[in-house]
Amino acid sequence: MSLDVIMYSSDYCGFCSRARYLLESKGVNVTELNVDGDRSLRKQMMQKSGQHTVPQIWIGEQHIGGCDDLYRLEQEGKLESLLNINN
Repeated sequence: MSLDVIMYSSDYCGFCSRARYLLESKGVNVTELNVDGDRSLRKQMMQKSGQHTVPQIWIGEQHIGGCDDLYRLEQEGKLESLLNINN
């Protein structure tokens, strides 16, 4: 069973779409928190991550970072174990 994945995102963010695509291709359900027009949600994201850009992704309690960080984990062969897929 895979861990919960939370992604702060924006509607018109290509990086958000790429991250969502990769996660969904792994069969993962992603809970998206859309920061468009929601200052309090964006502030929450910034406080939790220390970053101001989207996407910001958490797998369980672990902050992964953004889209490039997610794809780096995939390229290194670490993403599936982090997601607890096939474990």
